[in-house]
Amino acid sequence: MKPDNLLRAIDLAAAGAWDDAHGIVQQDEADPTAAWIHAVLHKIEGDAGNARYWYRRAGRMEHVNDDPQVELAAIRGSLAR
Repeated sequence: MKPDNLLRAIDLAAAGAWDDAHGIVQQDEADPTAAWIHAVLHKIEGDAGNARYWYRRAGRMEHVNDDPQVELAAIRGSLAR
């Protein structure tokens, strides 16, 4: 998935536009960063089981208990590299 789309999903998630962000990350479920954002979105939604599924898909289980806003900032930073 293009970094611009991932950054847009992060911006939408941070602004509380869960559905819009979710629609973006669902477009490429094989992309590890999209899966990571997907995990955070389900954490924000309060669906811990689904969040854990996406954390496993992303290979990011170490972040399962992170604060969502801090985590979104970390994902943004990883895209800037």
